Amino acid sequence: MYQEVKHFISKLIPKKILFRYEYPFRYLYYLRYTGNCFQCNICHKTIRSFIKINNDNRLCPRCGSFQRIRRLWQILNNDKLLKDNYRILDFSPSRSIYRVMKKGNYSYFSSDLSGDFLSDISYDIKHIGSVSECFDLIICYHILEHIDYDIMAMKELWRVLKKNRYCLIQTPFKDGDIFEDDTIKTPEERKHFFGQSDHVRIYSINGLKNRLKNVGFKVEIRNFTEKFDNFYGFSENETVLICHKPK
Repeated sequence: MYQEVKHFISKLIPKKILFRYEYPFRYLYYLRYTGNCFQCNICHKTIRSFIKINNDNRLCPRCGSFQRIRRLWQILNNDKLLKDNYRILDFSPSRSIYRVMKKGNYSYFSSDLSGDFLSDISYDIKHIGSVSECFDLIICYHILEHIDYDIMAMKELWRVLKKNRYCLIQTPFKDGDIFEDDTIKTPEERKHFFGQSDHVRIYSINGLKNRLKNVGFKVEIRNFTEKFDNFYGFSENETVLICHKPK
């Protein structure tokens, strides 16, 4: 039902207007879900349930946050990564995290090339148009699986990150080795082999870790497990790579 409503509205309302007024629009939908069984840790609204969409993902009816974005917000706060006067770069962020990050006492820059996300700048992650060592925190969530020459992107993340600072990275993962094949080019083939029409590989956790280590990062694999019906609607199983650029 939610996906059908979203598709219908997107056909009627231009994207720029929809992005601008999405939060008040969502309030009407949120009223159907008020309750006290769960809570979104981003907008802090208590609800009777999250909206279940494709692949068992659970959406906050008020702010539209996904499971992985609520986990990201938890990590940012628990690890005290959001410090005053920090410069933060976020690639193609969800609108829920964009809205809350813009209110912080730090300089938050979102980047996107597709036009499908709220953005302040348009960096090509393989050629980031910024001086070296200028960001205190980088968020790169579900980006690298879209990038053909991913090592170039990783080197750029390393270059623009300050020393003794962090880059948070997540992608879809599989067991075994990284699977990539540059002869797989059509959207139909990519969806079949990589799970989505604009993906160019599927990483393994250790495979991605090793590539990041090879460009200089120290990498912590952070694994999370939860019961499905946990209070904040986190994923049952989730992995995030916490990448540190040493001094």
